[in-house]
Amino acid sequence: MSDLQQKMDDSVTRIFKVVFPNTTNHYDTLFGGTAMQMMDEVAFIAATRFSRKKVVTVSSSQIDFKVPIPADTIVELVARVVEVGTTSCEVLVEVFQEDMYRAGRKESITGTFTFVSVDDHKRPTPIL
Repeated sequence: MSDLQQKMDDSVTRIFKVVFPNTTNHYDTLFGGTAMQMMDEVAFIAATRFSRKKVVTVSSSQIDFKVPIPADTIVELVARVVEVGTTSCEVLVEVFQEDMYRAGRKESITGTFTFVSVDDHKRPTPIL
């Protein structure tokens, strides 16, 4: 396994959260904007763990809301670096939901986030 692939594997990040009523909309499902904020956070952590440098989000793309996530649900956000450029990396985020009181989980949301490594003057710098 290459050093790059090892760094990518080592940076996989998982966060678990509960969907509380204050994060839901009038349908009692997780707000899309709240889901995107959680996804950006876990993607940022994965990109930082990968590069060990200052990174900023420059884009998000193809966020697919496949299944609504109801209140009182456990969500797992999994982020992994899937592509590396000179100053940037792309992070895939998958969001899974599971009922608190029944076994099983299902993929609910996926999306990709691109991060750029920046120096102290906020200019792009090599990510590795």
